[in-house]
Amino acid sequence: MKVALINGSPKSKQSSSEAILKDLQACLSKDIEIANYSFKKSSLTKEEIETLFDFDILVFAFPLYVDGVPSHLLSCLCQIEEEAKNIKDKSITVYALVNCGFYEGHQNKWAINIMKNWCVKAGFKWGQGIGIGCGGALAAMSSIPLGKGPKSSMGIIFKSLADNIHTESQTDDVLFSLNFPRFMYKLMAELGWRQTIKKNGLKVRDLSRKL
Repeated sequence: MKVALINGSPKSKQSSSEAILKDLQACLSKDIEIANYSFKKSSLTKEEIETLFDFDILVFAFPLYVDGVPSHLLSCLCQIEEEAKNIKDKSITVYALVNCGFYEGHQNKWAINIMKNWCVKAGFKWGQGIGIGCGGALAAMSSIPLGKGPKSSMGIIFKSLADNIHTESQTDDVLFSLNFPRFMYKLMAELGWRQTIKKNGLKVRDLSRKL
């Protein structure tokens, strides 16, 4: 079995999507052939797209942008869909892991539905969607072992996802938040905003400034 792990984040490093795929890869069998890809631009070459058709499984991980798929990734999906029309015998199963800055994982359901519809258009088989809340904290938690502390539920869900990938199973989507109090997540986010705005030479009060 060949599995492609596709990071759809526009960030060049330390993205939550990267952290998510790293945790998932640790759950996958060592017998599986795994390749990692990063889609940061809005276009793919014909050769890059054709390479994807050699895989049995495509796993996309990306951040939620305006209740949907990031525009650069959407452009790549459209290219893949167009090329897929020329492939007669394709048996590819797609899984999607969507993270958002909101606390609630259910905020990702619309982006997951977009991926489902894309699979229908491209002629791929839909496997499962995973919607992850508190996505803004995942990159900072990359050193925390999967299944421990705030990633307790995530560990159970990812092990189940890995089993589904091994068997190319189709099952229900899962929407969840990290095991982290809502108020604490909010405090951490506000602290991060304050630190960022100060690094850019502005003051905290500028966060409320109307443009």
